[in-house]
This record gives sequence, structure tokens and C-alpha cells, in this order.
Amino acid sequence: MSVTNLYPASAHKVEVAGDVGGTLHIEPNDNPRAGEPSQVWFALTRRGGRVIPLSQCNCRLAVYAEPYATGEPALLEPRLEAVAAERYQGIPGAEITFPKPGIYELQLNGKPVSGARFKPFKFKFEVTVAGGSTQNTQVQRDVNGDLVEGESQKLPIWAIALPIFGFIGILVVVLRNMRGGGE
Repeated sequence: MSVTNLYPASAHKVEVAGDVGGTLHIEPNDNPRAGEPSQVWFALTRRGGRVIPLSQCNCRLAVYAEPYATGEPALLEPRLEAVAAERYQGIPGAEITFPKPGIYELQLNGKPVSGARFKPFKFKFEVTVAGGSTQNTQVQRDVNGDLVEGESQKLPIWAIALPIFGFIGILVVVLRNMRGGGE
């Protein structure tokens, strides 16, 4: 028995708004981990099962950390790209690295581009992110360009060495003064 059989396709999250249905899937196995990149994709279909590719949808993805207040800016706004997943071609997808474990809300808004025929929609998917990498080496910025909270920033080596050498210098001076005073 393979590990992938433990996570059936029914683990995908499904939303419906008007004449559009949306299925969310997150690799790996609908179980994202903090600090590790996850491939997220949305299978969008019209009533009757016809797929809505990204080329026919002006879609926007926003990621919010729960809880959040209405009107609060999104934590992340990943750029959507057309992806092929399972039996779907050209559907909206993005790579997301969730900064820390917890609950997030993914909001996918979409409206038809000219010539496409479906009603505008707004889907909200709740996602639980498990603990992951202890060190997040990928730098992510929120929509304001600020570093995402919870990210580890490495100190430069000189910032660590400078206080150590300063302490050693002071210690040497104090020890010399103590020896000189005792002679």
C-alpha cells in the first residue's frame, strides 16, 4: 500500500458560488507545512462540468492568517499561473510558503474575461498548516513589501563576533590591571 492512498481525492475542499464550482487542492497531499513551499491549485468548473481555465478568468488569490478583521490587508497575494493538475489543464495555481503553523483563509475571487460566460465568484477556503521546517530560508514579503512575520533572519557573522571580541578585550585589560596592581 502506498502512502498516497492514505489521502483520497475527497480530501479536496469544494465551494460553489452561483454557476461556478471550485475545488482546492494543496500539494503535498492537502497537508501544507509551515516554511515549506506548497503547490496550490483550483479546479474551476461551470454547471455541467465544463472547466474554466485561467485564460478565461480574471482571478485573484489572497491569503489571510486567521483570525483577521474585515478590511485587513492580505498576508500574501500569490501570483496565479496556469497549471495542469490531475485531469485539468490551464487551471489557476500558485506556490505558497505559509510562514508559520496555524489556520489560514485562501480567498479566490474571479470574474469572466470578455467572451467567457460565468457569474463572478468569491470562494473562501480554510486551510490548516502544520509545523514544518525549523528554518525558513525563503524570504517572503507581504503585499506591503514587509518581511512576513515569523521569518528567521540570520545575523551577519561580524554582528556576532564584535561583542565577543569586545568582551575579550575588556577582560584582558582588567586582568592586566589586576596583575599590575599586585606586583
